[in-house]
Amino acid sequence: MLFSLDELNKSSEIVYANLDPTPQIQWPVLSARVGAEIWVKHENHTPIGAFKVRGGCVYLNHFKEQHPDASGLITATRGNHGQSIARAATKAGVPVTILVPEGNSVEKNRAMEAFGAELIISGKDFDEACAAAIELSESRGLSMIPSFHKSLVLGVATYAHELFSHVENLDTVYVPIGQGSGVCAMITVRDLLGLKTKIVGVVSENADAYAQSFENNRIITTDSANTFADGMACKTPQEGAMDIIWKGCERIVRVSEQEIRDAIVALYQDTHNVAEGAGAASLAALTQERDKMAGKRVGVILSGGNIDLELFQKVLSNTL
Repeated sequence: MLFSLDELNKSSEIVYANLDPTPQIQWPVLSARVGAEIWVKHENHTPIGAFKVRGGCVYLNHFKEQHPDASGLITATRGNHGQSIARAATKAGVPVTILVPEGNSVEKNRAMEAFGAELIISGKDFDEACAAAIELSESRGLSMIPSFHKSLVLGVATYAHELFSHVENLDTVYVPIGQGSGVCAMITVRDLLGLKTKIVGVVSENADAYAQSFENNRIITTDSANTFADGMACKTPQEGAMDIIWKGCERIVRVSEQEIRDAIVALYQDTHNVAEGAGAASLAALTQERDKMAGKRVGVILSGGNIDLELFQKVLSNTL
């Protein structure tokens, strides 16, 4: 078990001192579209528009307790993790540097800077940005924040606890996988509560390192992660995350770029909520498995709504 129920309760106090719980809503039109009772967990309603904000609150709280005199923090991101850390670090009075790859979301970059981060563009993808961040942490004497860490998962776990506390008897919950904190939080909370809900991970078929690793019972790294759903653009799975996924995930579903685009449109039409690629992936996977899920009570995690305006327009107009 990654953490205990007592640790989860303590992390909840930290999280709710910084933000309100997000809603879980059953949308009749969306449910009718798929033929299942769909409950959407709206993590697009947090102060950064994504679930990652929760992890940043808990990580910074723990970090400040353990390192009161730290000179600064550094991390790498595609955006939502970076916004979370920038917001929490600035509130805690800790300088933070964030590295993003070339071609990263313009609007996510702008948000990270607005939250107080020094933003550096480095590398062609997340893995290269992460390697550069590690190197810079050593030369500048900064503390490197990994993408997967117990404190991050503890914070994120509060969204899973909210969902399970408000919606009983969920047959299945679909969770997008980027670096693994969201799905590992869902699995751990499910197990702590003694529930039988099945947890299904979701990846882009163009960035399926987690699916390959799950299916082959070993860590597999892919050569690329070329998906517009940047929150799932992972080439190298986290070993700590895979240990939990191997034990507690029912399966991992691959979704196509078109299926993700269709899910973004469906969420906008049926709920009038904006979803980024990773945020719509859960619905894309459920739609792909609609025959298997017919008539069941199912949760989908709208993990974030931070999609650039230009990209959103292209998705809605089917010109991407």
